[in-house]
Amino acid sequence: MKRIFLSLVLSLGVLSLVNAQENAIGLKFGDGVDISYQHMLSDANRLELNLGLNSFEQHSPFIVSGAYQWVWDLSSQLAPGFKWYAGAGAALGLNNSDFYLWAVGNVGIEYNFNKIPLQLSLDWTPAIEITPSHGDFGTNGIRLAVRYKF
Repeated sequence: MKRIFLSLVLSLGVLSLVNAQENAIGLKFGDGVDISYQHMLSDANRLELNLGLNSFEQHSPFIVSGAYQWVWDLSSQLAPGFKWYAGAGAALGLNNSDFYLWAVGNVGIEYNFNKIPLQLSLDWTPAIEITPSHGDFGTNGIRLAVRYKF
């Protein structure tokens, strides 16, 4: 588990060095607490990676999730700094000898402060359990993220 965590941290570090255009890292609160990282691919697309504890209905004490997100600017409709996003991806978990896989989606709104490097977001992340093949539909509910932008 330490090797997986170290590998994830090193991978995130390399990604941030390769493309430093408003990436963000912080915490995401919901059914558990996630370390959350966003990597901008363009003005309209990004990757979000999360390392969570006790997420997705507590099937697994350790969850790794990732989503590709489309981002739309709401500055002209609301106020400068507002965006909304939608995305799709997967989540993986391991509990004892059981391996879990979910298909996940998310939709949310975020606010990026102009004078300080802070981002707040609120999103909903539904999930469909793929393995074990119970076909359960789960959700993390509404989640709040606080991230440092760099």
